[in-house]
Amino acid sequence: MIITPSNKVLLLGWESVSESREKGFFDFEFITWMAWTWQTALFFVFIALCLTAMVLWEKKVPGGTPRRGVLGLDTTRGDRLFISLLSAAFIHLAWLGIVGSILWIATIISIIFSVFVFRYF
Repeated sequence: MIITPSNKVLLLGWESVSESREKGFFDFEFITWMAWTWQTALFFVFIALCLTAMVLWEKKVPGGTPRRGVLGLDTTRGDRLFISLLSAAFIHLAWLGIVGSILWIATIISIIFSVFVFRYF
């Protein structure tokens, strides 16, 4: 059999798995246990931006004193952010389990719920 570039791909098997490859900029050895995609990076950037916005909000308008919300809980701004982020995670997981992988609708629901939490909790 003559090996040409078109059929070379068909000949690759498990022996090519152990071959070394050139590392990219974002290839880190210590975080290989996690699937680092651009969506994952965007998630962590969003969390960092939320925390930065909360710090700036507290500097600009100090006094995030607790207030009693709908459930009768005394919550501060940080508590409401935590409730919003945790709820968004559960909304997305429930959406994945019940509906499927069209997550932009779950994101919209999470944003609406977060506005509700910050307004009424």
